[in-house]
Amino acid sequence: MKLAEIIRLAFRAIRGNMLRTVLTVLIIAFGILALVGILTIIDGIEGSISTNFSSMGANSFSFRNKEASFHVGRRGKKAKTYQRIKYEQAQLFKRVFNYPAKVSINVRVAGTLTAEYASKKTHPNVGLFGVDENYFEVSGYEFAAGRPFSHQETTDGANVVVLGPDVAALLFRNPIKAVNQVISLNEKKYRVAGVLKSKGVSGFMNTDNTMYISVTNARRTFLSGKENNVSYVVTIAVNNTAMLEGAVSEAEGLFRVVRKNNLKEENDFETRRSTDLAQELFENLYYVRMAAVFIGIITLLGAAIGLMNIMLVSVNERTREIGLCKAIGATNTNIRVQLFTEAILICQIGGVLGIILGLLLGNLIAISIFKGSMIIPWLWIFGGLILCFVVGIVAGVYPAVKASRLNPITALRHE
Repeated sequence: MKLAEIIRLAFRAIRGNMLRTVLTVLIIAFGILALVGILTIIDGIEGSISTNFSSMGANSFSFRNKEASFHVGRRGKKAKTYQRIKYEQAQLFKRVFNYPAKVSINVRVAGTLTAEYASKKTHPNVGLFGVDENYFEVSGYEFAAGRPFSHQETTDGANVVVLGPDVAALLFRNPIKAVNQVISLNEKKYRVAGVLKSKGVSGFMNTDNTMYISVTNARRTFLSGKENNVSYVVTIAVNNTAMLEGAVSEAEGLFRVVRKNNLKEENDFETRRSTDLAQELFENLYYVRMAAVFIGIITLLGAAIGLMNIMLVSVNERTREIGLCKAIGATNTNIRVQLFTEAILICQIGGVLGIILGLLLGNLIAISIFKGSMIIPWLWIFGGLILCFVVGIVAGVYPAVKASRLNPITALRHE
């Protein structure tokens, strides 16, 4: 029997049991939808993360305050605390670091601030940072309108502010209209120097919903008397990525001197590269991907059981038809191939439907929520089709073998 004839007969048999076939196809489609949809979303998120961190530059690293650690001694657990990075230490490092690189200092001032302009007001969840004139270039920010702080403005602590795009949109709608306008931060007047372009969510912080003032102004206006409660961040960006390793080594050595670490002591600060956070996010997404694969496989296992049941019912209903086929010369192999083909076709129809729905839904979520780009995960598409093929074979084995072993005389007598 030719393959085309086998497929034609299989489609005829599928149409003869339309309701049961549709239910099985939907079960398989939902399994593939969950698998391909979630994996498409994850690929979209990874692409968005890679783009965002590439815009920050793979040539930067930062020194941050090291978190407290625990060690076990004779008297039990003791917390080892590390001294916060002081402004004087950060400023000294910036002044004496002699390397072809740019150094920036920044500090988180507040996370629940409200900005006002005329009768308009932001939500009380705007982040405020104190930064120097190098911060925006080192961190990979681009300006939608206006400019960054000048060196003189940073030194003098001028009342100038750079707005994130979400803040500017709430207060002015158009970023260009925001430049040179005066807004209020905690009843203090600041002139808008510029508005940043959108960078989206970075880690757990919405970088678009932030404002930036000079670090000198931040210390004078917001951090006066609170210096012991904050830790400064020093960020270094080298001119050439090939120089990164050398810059890290030299910068760590110098910062140890600035922090007065003894030779036998470990670093009492944390070195974080711009790609470290992205790597952590990728590792977390790996577990989400594995969970999606597990959910998809479990769903397809249920679909395989349902398909096997449908095929067994189909064999029982077509007993006389099978007996007639065998009586006119069909071999056991012909019967098995026919039943296998029907099971595989049902699985492939469900798989194709699930892939289409998964791609549409996954890309819709990835683009609209995570600002990703259009993704077609060919590996997972082919993997899903292969998985459906395997499910069809597994589900069709027992019904096909059972049908091929029917005695033609007994089958013809079946009512």
